[in-house]
Amino acid sequence: MAVSPSNSRPSPHLLAQEMALWRRHHPFDAMTPEALRRLVESAEGLYFAPGETLTAPGRGPAQHLYVVKSGLVSAQRGLAELAGGWQYESGDCFPMAALMQGREVTATYTAENDVFVWRVPAEVVREVAGVSPPLAAHLSERVLQLISLASREQARQASQAALAEQSMERRLGDLMRPSPLSVSPDTPLELALKAMASRRVGSVLVVDTEQHPLGILTRDDLLERITLPQRSLATPISKVMSAPLKTLTVEHTAQDAALMMSRFTLRHVPVVQDGRLVGIVSERDLFALSRMSVQRIGADLRNAHEVAELVDLAPRIRELAKNLGAQGVGARTLTALIAHLNDLLTERLVAIHAEHLGLDLSQAAWLAFGSEGRGEQTIATDQDNGIVFQSADPEADRPRWLALGQAVCASLEACGFPLCKGGVMASNPECCRSVEEWCDRFQSWLARGTPEELLAASIYFDARALAGATALADPLRAIARGPVSARFLHLLTEAALRGKVPLSWRGALDPQTVRGQEGLDLKAGGTAVFVESGRIMALAHGLEHLGTRERLIHAGELMQVAAPEREGWNAAFEFLQSLRMRIQLEAPADPDNPNWVPMSQLNDLDRRTLRVSLRVAQRLQQRLQMDFLKS
Repeated sequence: MAVSPSNSRPSPHLLAQEMALWRRHHPFDAMTPEALRRLVESAEGLYFAPGETLTAPGRGPAQHLYVVKSGLVSAQRGLAELAGGWQYESGDCFPMAALMQGREVTATYTAENDVFVWRVPAEVVREVAGVSPPLAAHLSERVLQLISLASREQARQASQAALAEQSMERRLGDLMRPSPLSVSPDTPLELALKAMASRRVGSVLVVDTEQHPLGILTRDDLLERITLPQRSLATPISKVMSAPLKTLTVEHTAQDAALMMSRFTLRHVPVVQDGRLVGIVSERDLFALSRMSVQRIGADLRNAHEVAELVDLAPRIRELAKNLGAQGVGARTLTALIAHLNDLLTERLVAIHAEHLGLDLSQAAWLAFGSEGRGEQTIATDQDNGIVFQSADPEADRPRWLALGQAVCASLEACGFPLCKGGVMASNPECCRSVEEWCDRFQSWLARGTPEELLAASIYFDARALAGATALADPLRAIARGPVSARFLHLLTEAALRGKVPLSWRGALDPQTVRGQEGLDLKAGGTAVFVESGRIMALAHGLEHLGTRERLIHAGELMQVAAPEREGWNAAFEFLQSLRMRIQLEAPADPDNPNWVPMSQLNDLDRRTLRVSLRVAQRLQQRLQMDFLKS
């Protein structure tokens, strides 16, 4: 390796020439002159001969950022191996993830030919990234790439535990039955029914001249729509078809179809491409992918008439989640499925107990808070719920609704949902209020809440009505979606930033010892950072979104955060959620905290990606501090 002859500060003329060379490449072309000048002035010019190693594992934490001036550098082994190796040419930077995390590199970087680079000290890069959004976003792209690689590797490992043809991640384009039976709207019923019998299928689709699906007639419809009304077989099928249709595209997955079937009580889902009918997927098709049907469990939950039936059904939800998790279903879909089925279970419990107590649910609504409100429940989740009721005399009416809350909460506990340690349950008078009382409480938090009160109350801002007169929750949602005062955001941010991301000052994992084992709480210092950040950003911009992913994406767009950084937030959140689900599906090491994972249960790839994801969480906290803790 030969160092450039002069490492002294360049002359103004030479500095301008060097800056012009840097500006040929992104992100340097988008940086301010001051920020770029700081990098260029600190850069050291180096030459590497063909075959020479620039940096490799075993040399300690990365101390420099390399920017290729000319030549070709290859990266092999480590995480680079998962992508078949990387190559860096003029304008490319490395090793970004290792440098930002303060760890050693995982790949060996080798000069393929004569290579000239600029080498910038790590402390300078971090300093400039803190004031230069284009550089920070570029560094985040590498973080996102690393998380993506790790997620792909996790999916690969999970898929080895299940046959490829049984994966709920399969595209509908690969799963569907092509060329489904279809007829025009004016086709007489007689011809349509004969075609169904001839093809031995249970449905016929109705399409227009351009093959756009308009409706469907299934075997289940025959009695109600044709036989009992004594329809003439000369009747056009358009008079009896179900319309409009729920459809999915060839790029959707089997899990998307399963969720749609359960939500809308369907047995068939037409598949389209560019709006035109190309196939159909039935409930029977999905049975081949999973030993249990989301639609069937959903139907059983809806049809339950006794609490004991629901207590028996609850374990099937967790068993289904375990099966799908073993097949490589992603955390986003898995948490949505769990939340959806838990919603159905709760709705039935509310309806059953309301009937037993003689209560009119048109006067009240059951509320879900926290992860259930956001639709992000994992396997291990406790209760966060409440009741809002309509009343001119709340004190007189409250006992009736409290009785409902106590009955439902007790049944949820019997179904495997622990009671909330913080008392956020409909069985508590504090969480069983009239519309006016809830609105007053929300307004009080907004106007006078202390940081301690806001930290405890933050989950209420994820409120969602599940059962009963759901419109009664609209005034609460109107307040909860903001926008809110700068003071409120300041206090809420202060409360949220008390949670420490478990990383040392050098960016290494910083585990705690529990029951004699070192480990990490994946929720407290991990997913909670993204949840709280998304909530604060949504409140600041008056967003209606409840899901953390949607909040981060849409708020990030309004805040003009670069796309790679926004995607990095969601990729890190998704990884942490996936890891939480994996640990919960196994036997939890700490019975008192299902989100705690021993370090011994993490492989090398888990640890590396966990560091990257927690670093993203740390930077997200820094953004909150800059945006909402301004003096």
